[in-house]
Amino acid sequence: QVQLEESGGGLVPAGGSLRLSCKVSGRTSSSYTVGWFRQPPGKEREFVAATRRFGSSTHYADSVKGRFTISRDNAKNTVYLQMNSLKAEDTAVYRCAADQGIILSSIRLPDQYDHWGQGTQVTVSS
Repeated sequence: QVQLEESGGGLVPAGGSLRLSCKVSGRTSSSYTVGWFRQPPGKEREFVAATRRFGSSTHYADSVKGRFTISRDNAKNTVYLQMNSLKAEDTAVYRCAADQGIILSSIRLPDQYDHWGQGTQVTVSS
């Protein structure tokens, strides 16, 4: 059974940076597609970024493209989300998710992921 644990959230001023980590345990993370999702206060969960299994491609929401970068360190079984130029509207609970069987057309759909972490809070002050 794969388990995910996020870390790295916190309070940061607008324009600042944070790096979130998603530690994957129980399985080799490289064989999983891993996505980051967020849920702002009072809003629906939304896709942020994803890296396909074996690092074959990365994908971003338009709202974060050019500011966020998703990457893997397979030796550490960890997926990172580097967030730069943060805005107040980036404030949310960020959760990572993983699955082995997601096809490309479904990579932005949270209900396609079987495994989820508990989440980490990111608060951007304006």
